[in-house]
Amino acid sequence: MAYGDGRVLRACCALLAGGLILTGCSSGGTKTDGKRPGGTPTSSGATSSATPSAAPTSLDFTPDPRRVPKNRADAQRLALFVVAGPDTWGPGYVKRAQYLSDPDRWPVLGDECTWEGGSLPASVLYSVTASSEIPAAGGKGLLRVSATVTVHRTEADGDWEMAETLEEALRCPNQTLREGETLSELNSIGNPFGVGGNYTAADSLGERGTYELSTVKGKQFYSWYQSRIGQVTVATVVKGAPGYVENDTNSAQVQALVTMIERVKAQLGVQS
Repeated sequence: MAYGDGRVLRACCALLAGGLILTGCSSGGTKTDGKRPGGTPTSSGATSSATPSAAPTSLDFTPDPRRVPKNRADAQRLALFVVAGPDTWGPGYVKRAQYLSDPDRWPVLGDECTWEGGSLPASVLYSVTASSEIPAAGGKGLLRVSATVTVHRTEADGDWEMAETLEEALRCPNQTLREGETLSELNSIGNPFGVGGNYTAADSLGERGTYELSTVKGKQFYSWYQSRIGQVTVATVVKGAPGYVENDTNSAQVQALVTMIERVKAQLGVQS
């Protein structure tokens, strides 16, 4: 999907309307003002009502049983095709030195709210994270982002992962990612299809909080978006850096997420 694709802008604004994205979205240089869409500016600067279009009542996606992954090899091919690399995030993003994660590692949030390395659950066929960044330059710090694709054995398994992700922020609003790297004040919201502006995936969620790195002065923003299509979950995360505000990265984050959603649909959907 090309940068500035209209589908990405529509998805971004739908999520904005639902409260998942709070600080605006843009595509190709067009930016909203953070208000709910639906009105048309007039010459006086007021907003006039527009006739709302009918919202879809069900997700426009049907998995083809012949195309869904049934083993690790199939899941690996799908995940590596779908996962968003730096080109998907947009201009300025490059691969991090350690670009792809260990496919056999599965992070687990422990009882002390510290993330630990675990083994891949039996319910997961394959999972990969691609890490990208914008190098520090022009007075701005190193901005780190990542995209994750997890192929579960069943839709129910993917649904459980979504529920567990929501529960983690409730159970541990303050988390330790690793030594010297923490999250705090986490809050999350879940939107199944048709709720909160979610018209792109069977289920979606957003998580926000504060990010701190011991080697960088000050607190930064943190955001995580995740969606499920069939047995596949896709997620994007941004760890803020000095010189950036969340509004700077929202479009790229949603673009990466929606691009992965569209790739899953194209790979697994029934062919017309």
